[in-house]
Amino acid sequence: MLNFFKKNKIVELTSPMTGKIIPIEEVPDKVFSDKMVGDGVAIEPVDGEIVSPIDGKVATIFPTNHAIGLITKEGLEILIHIGLDTVELNGLGFKRLTKKDAKVKKGDPLMEFDPKLVEEKGKSPITPIIITNMDKVKKMEKNTGDVERGNQIIMTIELI
Repeated sequence: MLNFFKKNKIVELTSPMTGKIIPIEEVPDKVFSDKMVGDGVAIEPVDGEIVSPIDGKVATIFPTNHAIGLITKEGLEILIHIGLDTVELNGLGFKRLTKKDAKVKKGDPLMEFDPKLVEEKGKSPITPIIITNMDKVKKMEKNTGDVERGNQIIMTIELI
């Protein structure tokens, strides 16, 4: 009964990169399109700058710099997977701008990568942004269209 008075917690994710939002179901990688690691959206980037979509903490950075995990103060876990099959590049074309356990604010630089190099190596620069702990999510609203890094909201999540 006390939960009736509890205010719903809302987390808004701003775009970590400039580009066009692609529905996660349309990502040409079954791991993401079938939501095996979680739900979210993907962005087809126009450049290689990546910023934090949330206020929170860097939970993990993969050794190859192709993916970064963040966590909000509410405990929502976000994976930014830069490109598809980019782990195979072993860090080529990726530059980390933060470190594990760093506190970050929306818009803080996280990573840079070279989308053209990614494509030249036969990989896709499409970047899924995934909520990996969907058990905390009551409702998720996903936006569409063109987005500018740090400015537009890509997802609004209501937590349980």
